[in-house]
Amino acid sequence: MTFALRIASATLLARRSRHRYGDHPRQVADLHRPAGPGPHPVAVVVHGGTWQPPYTRLIMRPLCRDLVGRGCAAWNVGYRRLGIDGGGWPETFDDVAAAIDHLAELADGGLDLGRVTLIGHSAGGQLALWAAGRDELPPGAPGARPRVPAQRVLGLAPVCDMSRVGDAARDLLGGGARDVPDRYAQADPMLRLPLAVPVGIVHPRDDRTVSVQGSRDYAAAARAAGGDVTLVEPAGGHVDPIDPRTAAWRAAVAWLTGQR
Repeated sequence: MTFALRIASATLLARRSRHRYGDHPRQVADLHRPAGPGPHPVAVVVHGGTWQPPYTRLIMRPLCRDLVGRGCAAWNVGYRRLGIDGGGWPETFDDVAAAIDHLAELADGGLDLGRVTLIGHSAGGQLALWAAGRDELPPGAPGARPRVPAQRVLGLAPVCDMSRVGDAARDLLGGGARDVPDRYAQADPMLRLPLAVPVGIVHPRDDRTVSVQGSRDYAAAARAAGGDVTLVEPAGGHVDPIDPRTAAWRAAVAWLTGQR
């Protein structure tokens, strides 16, 4: 079965409920939950796609289904992207923060908000790494003062260094590092070291979309700053970490299990 068919199958078979955390059509999140009363640990899942269309949370549904099978609730987040959605700075960041904090609004006793993991793929990895450090953002910054803090973060082929993505970073943040240095200081994972929570990174060594070297440099710099970072480099390409059939996802599960 191709990965596209697995997405379609996961869409048809998943037990999920849709929730709105704002008025914009992209301000929605799907809650996938295991059977039983819980309380279940929660994975906040953030899709990638260079912060722009056509990618949506749909591509993360096979991963969410796998997480549910392992006893973890999955909160699959949509957010405003660049272009017609009106995303960028600060809207994309506001959305991810609001989506995470909306978990508190659910008042769902089946969710253990003391065991929250952020999981992001590609550009969503940058957003997950950013969100993991929200409690250290300056007052008034997008996403500051989180209501639902994360206990750990997992980047899957993540963008760890905004200087490596060129025009896409400029589009997201509204300029280059010299133009809007405060935005880069808040949003660029390489400038937010170390995070106070454990960081896992699974980055296939054959990734031709986001170079594994960015993750290597991030991990080395974070460890030098005293951070708890694990980097695993399985075989495979950029999409492998969100495909539950792959060695890359098995490596991600091993990190998640080992961190419990």
